[in-house]
Amino acid sequence: MGIALNGNKGRKGRRGRASAAPIGDINITPLVDVMLVLLIVFMVAAPLMTMGVPVDLPRTAASAMPLDRKPITVTVTDAGDLSIDGDQVTMQTLVATVQSLAVDGTDERLYVRGDSTVAYGRIMEVMGELSAAGYGQIGLITERRQTD
Repeated sequence: MGIALNGNKGRKGRRGRASAAPIGDINITPLVDVMLVLLIVFMVAAPLMTMGVPVDLPRTAASAMPLDRKPITVTVTDAGDLSIDGDQVTMQTLVATVQSLAVDGTDERLYVRGDSTVAYGRIMEVMGELSAAGYGQIGLITERRQTD
């Protein structure tokens, strides 16, 4: 039987010391670094993803309405084109598309985003079409006016 007298049970390394056992701990520093970078990327990118069609909204002093879920948004561009949640539609397919997206039927809350340069009549034409289809909860979206 052989007994080690010097107390070193492992092999000697390059410098004459016993080699250390492999480290069983996980180094989480790189994981934290990656997660913080992803958090920053999503914080910057999230506001950019909400705008489907660029429009210049009119500015008012009205405050934001509380929402329990994402409403259906109809956008009227400066050229008078229509889109629903970023998908292009025509006046003829407007009601059918809204009906396919509406979870609560005609009780669904609808928002109309209209460019500030669009004629008032075009916005009213869209709202009238939706109202004639039975939708009663139609709101207009504006941007909050900057107070000096």
